[in-house]
Amino acid sequence: MIEPHAPAPPGAPPSRTGPAGLPVRPGTGRFLVLACVFVCAACGLVYELELVAFTSYLIGDTVTQASVVLSVMVFAMGIGSLGAKRLRRHTALGFGAVETLLALVGGCSAMALYAVFAWTAGWGGLWAEGPRCLLVAFSLAIGLLIGAEIPLLMELIQRIRRQDAPTAVADLFAADYVGALVGGLAFPFVLLPFFGQLTGALLTGTVNLLAGGALVLGLFRRDLTRRARWTLLLAGLTVLGVLASAAVLSTDFERAARRAVYGTDVRVAVRSGVQEVVLAGGTDGRPLDLYLDGRLSVDGQDARRYHEALVRPALAGPHARVLILGGGDGLAAREVLRDRGVRRVDIVELDPVLARLARSDPGLAAANGHVYADPRVHLVTADALGWLRTAPGASYDVVIADLPDAGITAGTKLYSQEFYGLTRRVLAPGGRLAVHAGSVTTRPRVFWTVAATLRAAGLAATPYRVPGRDPGRPAGAPGTPRDWGFLLAAPGRAAPPLRLDPAVPAATLTPAALAADRRAAERTRIEGLPASTLIHPRY
Repeated sequence: MIEPHAPAPPGAPPSRTGPAGLPVRPGTGRFLVLACVFVCAACGLVYELELVAFTSYLIGDTVTQASVVLSVMVFAMGIGSLGAKRLRRHTALGFGAVETLLALVGGCSAMALYAVFAWTAGWGGLWAEGPRCLLVAFSLAIGLLIGAEIPLLMELIQRIRRQDAPTAVADLFAADYVGALVGGLAFPFVLLPFFGQLTGALLTGTVNLLAGGALVLGLFRRDLTRRARWTLLLAGLTVLGVLASAAVLSTDFERAARRAVYGTDVRVAVRSGVQEVVLAGGTDGRPLDLYLDGRLSVDGQDARRYHEALVRPALAGPHARVLILGGGDGLAAREVLRDRGVRRVDIVELDPVLARLARSDPGLAAANGHVYADPRVHLVTADALGWLRTAPGASYDVVIADLPDAGITAGTKLYSQEFYGLTRRVLAPGGRLAVHAGSVTTRPRVFWTVAATLRAAGLAATPYRVPGRDPGRPAGAPGTPRDWGFLLAAPGRAAPPLRLDPAVPAATLTPAALAADRRAAERTRIEGLPASTLIHPRY
C-alpha cells in the first residue's frame, strides 16, 4: 500500500529521512533506483567471481578458494548490513561513499592480488601466504561494502515513495537477483574473454562508480549539502582516475609481474579457454620452461629426467599401441616414439592452444622433436574422462597419464576410482598404466591415496620416485619438486615389475637406480588410506 509523504514546508532544510526532493517524477525516480540496484548486484557478483577465479589460477585448489571467498563475503555482508543502520540519517551520502570505496577496492583487487603473488609468493616463510591473506582481506572488505548497499538502497527507494515493506523488498530483491544473473553470465562470457582478469575488474569498478555516483549526485543531490556534493564528486573523480590509469598501465604491469613470476625469458603468454600457458626460454640454447596457470609444468633442465621416468618403465613390455592422457606439449610422446616398436600414439589433450603451441612454437616443437609431424601420432582434443567413457575396450598396450597434479581441483577427477576404472577397461591383456602421482617426499599422503585408488579400481601398482633436479642444482631451486612420484600399474593383483627395455637405453635411468627409487618410495608407505572417488575426492 502506497502512502505518499506530505510535502516539506517552503524554506525548510533538506530532510534526510522524509520525502526526497527529486528532479524527476517519483515513478521515474523509483525506476532509476531499481536500475542502480541491478547494476550494483551485477558488479558485486563479478567481484566475487573474479576473486574466486584469480586465486584459483594463482593458488590452485578451486574448492578451497571458492569456499573461503563465499563464506567470508557472506559473513561480511551481514556485518555490512548491520553497519548500514548507522548511515540511515545520511543515506544518500552514505551510499555514495560506499559505492566509491567499493569501486576502488573491487576494481583494483585483481591487480593487487597479482602483484602480491608475483613479488612476494617466492620469498618463503609467512610472505608465501600473502596471496591467501590478501584474498581474505578483499573478501571481507568487498562483502562489508556489498552488505551495506541493500539497506541504503531500501531507504532511498522509500524516500521516493513510501511502500509497505513486503512490496519494497520484493521489488528490490527482484532487481538484485536479475542483476546478479547478468553479472554472473557476463564474467565468463564477456569480461574474461574480451578484457581479461585485470582490465575486466577495473571496468567493473568503473561501471559501479558511475552508477552509484549518477544516482546520488543526480537523483538525490538535494539531499546533500554543497560540501558533501563536492566531496563525493572529487572522491569519485579521483577513484575514476585511479581505475583509468590502472587500465592504461595494465599491459605494462602484467608484463612486469609475469617477469617476476616466470623470469626474464618469457616468450609466449596466452590464456586459452582452459588455462594460462607461458613459455620461457627454449631458444638460443636456453632451456625451455613451460608454465600452466602459474605452475611449472616442464622444467627445461629436468624434462628428460621426468619423462623418461614416466614413460620408459611402462614400455618394458608390449607397447605397439600407446595412449597418452594429457601431455599435449608432446614431450611424453617424444619419449614414447624413441621406441621403434610403437606403431600408434593417441594423445588426448583438453587444451587445443597447448597442442597448437607444441606444433608451431619453435622452442616447444624442438623440445618435443616435432612429434606432431610423425604419422604415428594422433591428437584428440577432449576431456580425458569423457573420452575414456566412449573409447573401445582393450585397445591399448600402454596408457601414460601425464596430467595435472591431484591437488589441483580441476585434476582431482583424473585421479579418481572411476577414472582408473575406465582406464583399466581400455588396457589390453598384459597392458600397463603409468601415473605421475606428485612428490613422494613433500606430499606422501596424496601419493599413497593415488595408490589406494588404483587398487580400488582393480589395478596393482609398483611405486617409485625419481629425484627432481639435475645433480648440482641448488636444493632450494624455486618451482622444482624435491622428487617425482610415479606408479606403474597393471590389471589384477600382481604389481608389474619395474624394469627398462634394453632395446632403448634411457639417458638418466638405470635398473639399479630404479630399484633404489622403488625402495625409497616404499619407505614412505601409508597404509589404510581410502580411495578417492568423484563423489568423495580425497586429495
